[in-house]
Amino acid sequence: MKGIKQLLLPALALALLLSGCAQTGGAPSDPQEVYVGQVPLVESFIEDEAVALSSSPAAVNELLLPVASGTAVETKGSVRIDYSNITDGYVMVQYGASNTSRMKVQVTGPSTTYTYDLPASAWTTFPLSDGNGGYKITVLQNTQGKKYAALASVSFRVTLKDEFAPFIRPNQYVDYSNAENTIKKAGELTAGLSDPLKKVEKIYDYVVNTLKYDTQKASSVKSGYLPVLDEVLAAKKGICFDYAALMAGMLRSQGVPCKLVVGYAGTAYHAWISVWTEETGWVDGVIFFDGSQWQRMDPTFASSGNSSEAIMKYIGNGSNYTTKYLY
Repeated sequence: MKGIKQLLLPALALALLLSGCAQTGGAPSDPQEVYVGQVPLVESFIEDEAVALSSSPAAVNELLLPVASGTAVETKGSVRIDYSNITDGYVMVQYGASNTSRMKVQVTGPSTTYTYDLPASAWTTFPLSDGNGGYKITVLQNTQGKKYAALASVSFRVTLKDEFAPFIRPNQYVDYSNAENTIKKAGELTAGLSDPLKKVEKIYDYVVNTLKYDTQKASSVKSGYLPVLDEVLAAKKGICFDYAALMAGMLRSQGVPCKLVVGYAGTAYHAWISVWTEETGWVDGVIFFDGSQWQRMDPTFASSGNSSEAIMKYIGNGSNYTTKYLY
């Protein structure tokens, strides 16, 4: 970290800084076996999202990009749910018809339900962030207001190849699959490095020292916003969701397992990251060792607060953060 300057950050500034960060929600189910059944044509209410957002992993010599393999697919009408690669920690969903209604995908795991928007036509990747256990994938279509009808669903049990599988590949929230410039920059920053924490240090320093917090974007961002990593990289500014997604994409592209974490910083919705190393295991929300303790890895606060003593103290206090979702 660069030199630390004294700076007081009042509560009002913290609230302003965090306006623009993401969320989802729900309740789980735990089916006992793979089955595909009739989907009841019932309507449910779905709130739109606000916007924030072991063993060693195998060596990564190339990008681990998701693919709709077609070996396990549930098809109903224009909906296709490809669950061929659930041991690799993801499913892919496509709605192939022309459509003006809003579509959503719910991924209900052993303990948490994640609700995502589903864009038109293209295959979209969703992580199985809850780890091993029973899952249900449901595709829904907006009918009126906040009402959605289920179009198709499939349930299955997951045993991941390793615990890192959902947090090393691209997904809808951390989509580095087509982010050529992001991957190139990450490669430049980590050239010659094998130590995961050294890679984290280089990428973290770059993101914190290069990006500026975009207060205008934070005040106008709407539900359904997703970071486009190359655009964030080029703009050199963003909201907390952008910071966390960019850093997570860079790290994953360089073989470092990384969770994009969405939750609360105090009472405000926020996004940060956690990384895994063989020496430390999952380092839940930290970035560097200051001689006495690990400091929380929150690139938005560190950048916007100029790594001041006051802001680094806030970041370093784990009680200020509550994890809600992992992507």
